[in-house]
Amino acid sequence: MTLSWLAPTLLLPAGAAVASGISRRVAETAHPPVGERLTLGERTVHVVDRAGTDAQATPLVFVHGASGNARDPMLAFADAFPRHRLVFFDRPGHGWSSRHGAADAAPTTQAGVVTEILDALGIDRAIVVGHSWGGSVAAAFGVHHSDRAAGLVFLAPASHPWPGAVIDILYRLSAAPVVGTLFDSLVVPVVGRLLIDKSIAGVFAPDPAPANYRRAIGADLVLRPTEWRANAEDVYRLHAHVTALSPRYSEITAPTLIVSGTHDPIVRADIHAEGLAADIAGSRLVWLDDIGHMPHHAARDRVIEEIERLIGEIEAGG
Repeated sequence: MTLSWLAPTLLLPAGAAVASGISRRVAETAHPPVGERLTLGERTVHVVDRAGTDAQATPLVFVHGASGNARDPMLAFADAFPRHRLVFFDRPGHGWSSRHGAADAAPTTQAGVVTEILDALGIDRAIVVGHSWGGSVAAAFGVHHSDRAAGLVFLAPASHPWPGAVIDILYRLSAAPVVGTLFDSLVVPVVGRLLIDKSIAGVFAPDPAPANYRRAIGADLVLRPTEWRANAEDVYRLHAHVTALSPRYSEITAPTLIVSGTHDPIVRADIHAEGLAADIAGSRLVWLDDIGHMPHHAARDRVIEEIERLIGEIEAGG
């Protein structure tokens, strides 16, 4: 009788593990790869490669933000820039791309993955478009691979160290060894499904999210334990990485566009967007009035117009 509590205690984590496995299989069945899974050395990267009508036009590579995958920029840009080759990919550990531990959380590592994709696709130089966390990858690409950067576009970027280095406690917990693994496996897939719609609304605020956004981008994929952990590592370690990287932004010479909403509740534009504008000589900062953290959706036409302007300046410059 003294051990009567043991059975239900053991059943709780077992039930959570079963629910987690079901959640993962449902998400993966509903949102399979939509492109090609390239083998780059020991790494597998899920890439969507869309041809343009002009083989001479400079290709664009899109880098998604945290808690996302290639489907997010595809939703905004897949039918834009018809002259240009468009490349979308899942960052390491996200969507259908493999992850090689916490070292993959470094923007410099992920910028290196961009160059490997370019090599695999036979692309010499490209315009790299980074949103939010992906902005740090675009910046690292501009610093470390300047010869491959035809231009850079930052959309609501996260690029500089911020005061206090405040990180959501869930990301700290998820990135922790042992306890984090258990939390990611047993709690996130179950509780996350209940909170994901509220999270999407918060990321888009004050703008509404596009209809059916959650399904359109396969947002539930991030609730898989390994992807959630990769996402947590990315977010948790970003402050240290941009602290080391940002002093080199003045070395960036690629034509640069920075777009930020005036009502972004996720990243402080006065630190990140304005910081990039101050650091990168000749860059152009565009403010979108009353727009939040997702300008490529909330102000899609204006963002496309500004990118087209950058493309024109690059082409005019030879």
